[in-house]
Amino acid sequence: MTDTAVAAPPATLPVEKQSAKLDDIMLAMDVVDTLRHDQKITERELAEGDRAEDLIERLRVVYRNQGIDVPDEILRQGVKALREERFVYKPPRDSLSVKMARLYVTRGRWGKWALAAVAALALGFGTLAYQGYSEQVELTRTIPTAITRISGDITREATAENVRTRVAALVSDGQTAARDGKTAAARTAVADLERLREDIRTEYDVRIVSRPGESTGVWRRPRRNPNAMNYYVIVEAVGRDGRPLSRSVTSEEDGTTRVVTKWGVRVPESLYRVVEADKRDDGIVQNAILGRKQRGQLDPTWREALPGGAITSW
Repeated sequence: MTDTAVAAPPATLPVEKQSAKLDDIMLAMDVVDTLRHDQKITERELAEGDRAEDLIERLRVVYRNQGIDVPDEILRQGVKALREERFVYKPPRDSLSVKMARLYVTRGRWGKWALAAVAALALGFGTLAYQGYSEQVELTRTIPTAITRISGDITREATAENVRTRVAALVSDGQTAARDGKTAAARTAVADLERLREDIRTEYDVRIVSRPGESTGVWRRPRRNPNAMNYYVIVEAVGRDGRPLSRSVTSEEDGTTRVVTKWGVRVPESLYRVVEADKRDDGIVQNAILGRKQRGQLDPTWREALPGGAITSW
């Protein structure tokens, strides 16, 4: 037996056969494209299966007129490919991966807005965190320190016992509010202490008003006791620099408190008559100082005992 060498089959098609196969595919695609351009005829022919041969004949004429010789097999493949939509692009389903891909492609449009939104959220959370920390510091350090400092100033400078009593009450209110986390109430206590310190440091004269065209005194019949008579002298607080000061005054007639530069102080009828005669003499009250507020005191010291009470309108 003679040994004969057997050649191995080629791993790939020869170049000529590959080229021929590619040409067949290209022709089939061209057939499909030609059919699509004549869409109305194609739809009618494809809808009637027994007229496929007529469609192939029509295609044969089209290509022959172009000088192209297309085998019938290629024409049949083209018709079959159109029916199967083999060369038609079909968009991918709207899956999660497709949605993510779209987001990535359009990131230039929405990216800056998303970044701005994230930054705004971060800033908001940061602001809230800072505010919470700042308020905690205020309640545990700032306010208690202020209460201690201001109350110490008042205690050292006050000379009246009623001032110390008032300070103790405000200190207790402020410390309790700070301990309970009630920021607004704690701040109010500090503000009240500051006003109290300012009050005891302020010095002024309570001077009777006697300017032309202005009332110096008025009288009232109390609503609760119409048989009685209350007498008031109109006064103002004048500081050491000669300027009038605003004072917080509570009216005994309606219980309201107002900040005023002039108010009526209730006086005995005897003092009212003295002031009245003083002004009638020359239109000016010569003895105009009714009282004096000294540093360290809350209330003025009057030149004579007064029954107490005031009004803010007349």
